[in-house]
Amino acid sequence: MYETSKLNLKFIIQFVSMYFLTQELFFPPVETASPEGIVAVGGDLSPERLVLAYQSGIFPWFEDDEPILWWSPPERMVLFLEDVKISKSMRNIIYQKKFKVTFNTAFREVILNCKKISRKNQTGTWITDNMVEAYFKLHELGIAKSVEVWENEELVGGLYGVDLGHVFCGESMFSKVSNASKMAFIALAKQLEIANYRLLDCQVYNDHLASLGCVEIEREDFLMVLKS
Repeated sequence: MYETSKLNLKFIIQFVSMYFLTQELFFPPVETASPEGIVAVGGDLSPERLVLAYQSGIFPWFEDDEPILWWSPPERMVLFLEDVKISKSMRNIIYQKKFKVTFNTAFREVILNCKKISRKNQTGTWITDNMVEAYFKLHELGIAKSVEVWENEELVGGLYGVDLGHVFCGESMFSKVSNASKMAFIALAKQLEIANYRLLDCQVYNDHLASLGCVEIEREDFLMVLKS
């Protein structure tokens, strides 16, 4: 989640033996993943397959010119909700009520902004048109959800992900103004903590997530929480 530099996926596909999915609704055990964390290749982005993937600790991550790649990294970036870090400056922003936060009111706008926002050291996007439509179907089913951050009635930040009922699997976030994505992340973490969720899954490491209190845990530990 939340954008990091991608591996050279074509190199991985060429030199690592992969499990190729069929129309059968199935994933191999995550323990069979490549060292980088690729579990399988192919399949589709149907709601049923996406739900099974997230329930199994797997998520899709690929680009337009690639087959669908399904990942379960050996180390998982997560937030234990009580450990969210709120800096003094961020506390001041929250106190000043600079932003308004809503939940699940503008899902398509959020995912489209995540798709098109420019990011440092990233020339393209992994949120393909097919991904947008697939997650919007999940949203219509009440499974994919969003957080929106507004400033003067303008959408300036937000995030979206998949809600499993006890774990929220974050997918991507965007910010048009400083601190808007942090606001979305903190607001979500606080809401999940109140609702007694176990953790917020952020998928892979980046410095921004670490600054908000996220840590890496072993895949086995993540799966234990996921299946509890």
